Amino acid sequence: MKEKAVLIDIISPDTSKQESELRLQELESLVKTYGGIATLKTVQKRSIPNYKTFVGGGKVTELLEEIATKDGNLNNLDMVVVNNIMKPRQIYNLEELCINFQIEKQKEEDVRFTVPKKIRVWDRIDLILKIFDKHATTAEAKLQIEMASIKHMGPRIFGMGLQLTRQAGGIGTIGVGETNIQIMKRHLQNRTKAVEEKLKFYSKVQQRHRESRRDKQLKTVALVGYTNAGKSTLIKALTKKQEVYIADALFATLDSKVGELFLHNARKKVMIADTIGFIQDLPPDLIEAFKSTLAEIIEADLLLHVIDSSDKNIHKKISVVEEILASLGAGDKPKIYVFNKIDLIDSKGIATAATPPRDDEFGRCRDEVTQSVILSENSVILSENSVILSEAKDPHAATQWIASPSGLVMTNTTPCNDTIDNLRARYADYKPVFVSALDRKELEQLIADIENYCYP
Repeated sequence: MKEKAVLIDIISPDTSKQESELRLQELESLVKTYGGIATLKTVQKRSIPNYKTFVGGGKVTELLEEIATKDGNLNNLDMVVVNNIMKPRQIYNLEELCINFQIEKQKEEDVRFTVPKKIRVWDRIDLILKIFDKHATTAEAKLQIEMASIKHMGPRIFGMGLQLTRQAGGIGTIGVGETNIQIMKRHLQNRTKAVEEKLKFYSKVQQRHRESRRDKQLKTVALVGYTNAGKSTLIKALTKKQEVYIADALFATLDSKVGELFLHNARKKVMIADTIGFIQDLPPDLIEAFKSTLAEIIEADLLLHVIDSSDKNIHKKISVVEEILASLGAGDKPKIYVFNKIDLIDSKGIATAATPPRDDEFGRCRDEVTQSVILSENSVILSENSVILSEAKDPHAATQWIASPSGLVMTNTTPCNDTIDNLRARYADYKPVFVSALDRKELEQLIADIENYCYP
């Protein structure tokens, strides 16, 4: 059974409505990847987060009241996810707020007391770490996640929260003994050292592999990009590597994978390395924990920045990736922009893949329906067999409806930000290539560009 979550995002007052919506969409995608479902979503604009709870206490109470009114209690709520980085004390205070809310509701309703449900509170990094933990398959990846969890969560990693009490001194001792928090800190320090030693071993192994490739004069091309841009699909298309795991989810793969691409004209091969996907607002500690995996990027001869060309937040995500590359010291490395998923857009930059269903209510493929253009807000456009309503001020985020004998059918045909020609011109310095890794289309140009760079 899927866990149910309330999603909260705290944004600055100058954040645009479109950016706010995109942030919540990404958070909802993260929750879905984890295996949960969002039952309620809200955004709060604050110049400065609440010191005690990060989110305004009144806002949280309002959301809990809404759920309790609808369901009668909070039994159907499993967690609250805040799309920001919070302090342990703030998370603890929010969890206490949820407990106290349930106690007060019982008093108001004058019912028999029952133990309040424990509602977990996670921040953005907690959620990402849970997804990492779910998808990790190798010992190295699991150790990296443990290291990142220790640095971010501290004692919370043991489920202790801040509910740590003082131990009494033993027989024959003077004064009180160690506090539980001291015991936890010492245990975490010891565990951190042990994990670091194991990660050093894996890092040396990876380093030897890279040195071996250099000794054989093999060039390495590393795939980088925002999570779910299609890197795993691309490495599988280029190298025919069958064991690559592919899923339409954020952070579907965490481990580095290396495959061979044979270049027919040069009669040589290059190594293609896939790496973990990036996402915005990653703290330095989390990136540091994956440094052995990300070393493939730092030492690569060429970077392929894989981009979802159908993403309406495309430019923002390109910037996020470039900022992370710069923080790794790889910002100036030679790179090619690979605009993937062109099968999801047409020549006008219209995202077509998110258009359910493929067949319209008249039993025909969508391509057969007379094409129409969104003119303005609330416009109604008549064509041969369809009526299209636009309900969005921003044509790049329009919700469209097609009339059918059974009523209006939502199509969610969402234009991406630019046409292919515009993207090609805007990012001309990075020799952009447009491909569909899933359908293995237009890969010849990409392979030719890789060959021209590696073996000119």
